[in-house]
Amino acid sequence: MTNLVIIDTGCANLSSVKFAFDRLNIKAEISRDIATIQSADKLLLPGVGTAMAAMKILQDRNLIETIQNATQPMLGICLGMQLMTEYSSEGNVPTLSLMSGHTDLIPNTGLPLPHMGWNKVRYEQDHPLFAGIEQDSHFYFVHSYAVLPNEHTIATSDYGVPFSAALGCKNFYGVQFHPERSGKNGAQLLKNFVENL
Repeated sequence: MTNLVIIDTGCANLSSVKFAFDRLNIKAEISRDIATIQSADKLLLPGVGTAMAAMKILQDRNLIETIQNATQPMLGICLGMQLMTEYSSEGNVPTLSLMSGHTDLIPNTGLPLPHMGWNKVRYEQDHPLFAGIEQDSHFYFVHSYAVLPNEHTIATSDYGVPFSAALGCKNFYGVQFHPERSGKNGAQLLKNFVENL
């Protein structure tokens, strides 16, 4: 049985991520204990709110180095994905640098911000994170900042401009959408993370 730990980032969506695994009959534990995080088979890094506030919480809890040194598969969700890059212009704050790239305000094309609601996601063919999910499936987004497509982009979505819907680099993966609020496609993605990566 996979030992799955949701890193306690102090953010509001922790319990909804845990409930999403409960619905899949997958046991997940929310923890900020460094030994518990280090001994996990798989890690989740959820986040909502601002990059600056989230980085401060991680720093206060002495979790930054633990996250940076993680060798097991880790999935960042929403802000959690953005924190995996080097820098966020939301508060001009250095982030975790788990992969290159940076997070910026979605370019103004006249569409309202935040980008909120269901949007199509196009993923890299045969990526294990999207196994069993139809191409151009809809996922649920709530964000004003995004990572524009770069060499780590494994899926894109479009809101006036294309942006990264998912990133992957070594053992670190991130999704900009909320799988825990994306119905059966989101559930399948969480299951894929546990079983395929």
